Amino acid sequence: MSTIRLSMVQPITHFGPGARQLNLESAEKYVAAAAADGGQLVVFPESFPGLWSAPVTWTPEAELAAMARRYGVYVIGGFAEPTDSAGQRCWNTLALYGPDGAEVGKYRRTTPTGAPWIYKGGRFWDFDWVNAVELPVFQTDLGRIGIVMCSEVYATECSRAMALQGADLTVLPAGLPGPRSSLYQTWRTLVWARAIENLMYTAVCGNTLHPDADPDGIKGQGLTMICSPEEILLDTGDDGVHTADLDLDRLQFLRDSRDRLPAPDEKDVPWGVKPGNLRDWRRDAVLQANPVLLTGAPDR
Repeated sequence: MSTIRLSMVQPITHFGPGARQLNLESAEKYVAAAAADGGQLVVFPESFPGLWSAPVTWTPEAELAAMARRYGVYVIGGFAEPTDSAGQRCWNTLALYGPDGAEVGKYRRTTPTGAPWIYKGGRFWDFDWVNAVELPVFQTDLGRIGIVMCSEVYATECSRAMALQGADLTVLPAGLPGPRSSLYQTWRTLVWARAIENLMYTAVCGNTLHPDADPDGIKGQGLTMICSPEEILLDTGDDGVHTADLDLDRLQFLRDSRDRLPAPDEKDVPWGVKPGNLRDWRRDAVLQANPVLLTGAPDR
């Protein structure tokens, strides 16, 4: 059976002086723990292990690559990636490294159109964000992996682009989506919805604030979920490494099957989601007759 053992990390994140070294040290411990538990893909949240405040003069690319190589796992880590020597204008980047330490690829946040309020001048994130436009899917020994970032879970076309390129898993590392956010409940719903509607696995993790930045504490303040199209495999707010096995054979079965009524000797059909929905639930005739489905809505 083909599986991915996925480890989503919800770190205790440091901000301010000394954060770079502290976050790197904890990142190493998280990767080691995930690998010891059999994790094959270790995912950190948005901007972890950093940096995220301009001027950005360093990225953790070499360190993340070294962790992946040292423990023989795939690693996804986040950071602000400067577009120029000043380090003020930056992509918001998530990079994927293979077990040999080589970079497999990068995803740079694309959406929304332009919203400097998300990062520039923020309490924790403070850089001039530059949009990218590419929505790549990465072929690996584990399967096809897509990456979308944070509140892009609300942009349905981003996850759909991953599915149309054959992604088996799309991770959505986030910033601070925990229960004290007014978006918490809709966020949780959408993470699973992206799995259901696209017949792929989805997963989210977020930062939890160190008491230096959040005197109210850490435990239960994050959002980590791992979802299949049929069920939520893992759902926790606690910090730490959270692992689940993803059954790619089951995923392919759901993609290949066609919807039908139960056979006479069945109590129900053998799935908990509409199968084949990227095939049977996307009619070319309907798309062509309704150009808005192809071109998108005008600005409103």
